[in-house]
Amino acid sequence: MPGKQAKILSPGQIEDLLFFANTTRNPDRNRVIVLLSVKAGLRAAEISNLTWDMVLDPSGGVTSSLELRDNAAKMGGGRIIPLHRDLRDALSILRSSSSGLGPVVRSTRGEAMIPISIVIWFARAYDTLGLDGCSSHSGRRTFITRAARVVHQAGGSPVIGRSRPRSDILTATATRSGDSYP
Repeated sequence: MPGKQAKILSPGQIEDLLFFANTTRNPDRNRVIVLLSVKAGLRAAEISNLTWDMVLDPSGGVTSSLELRDNAAKMGGGRIIPLHRDLRDALSILRSSSSGLGPVVRSTRGEAMIPISIVIWFARAYDTLGLDGCSSHSGRRTFITRAARVVHQAGGSPVIGRSRPRSDILTATATRSGDSYP
């Protein structure tokens, strides 16, 4: 898709993607990959670089926010992202079968999954589902679009991490108590 923007996913397409993830060899891991993209707006490289210490509290439980550190984010743009309850639940399930150390998303060999493997996983998933024009960036675009709608009504704080400051208004999510976020 050189030169084209990734398509934004509808709620039904997200459900289809989650259903697909549940039918794979690593359903818990793959569900987390999908939700990190569509519910936290992470890029493939950020998903690959995410470690358990960025999502766990001192007692080993999943926290209410993800602390994406500068070394894991594009261009050193770390940020704190509130965790959607579906993502928090999926991380808790994945944590129950993990040591809670090192990378959150691991290959079948037990090593950190590299970004291109995540890009390829999404490409195969979208191809299987017949979703043309979608890529590993579609979940992020979906998250940003939904967050912009919430911010329009409630105000919020930048969480997406963009190289162009003028687009920060579109890259925020509501953090006020009681507000829902994408």
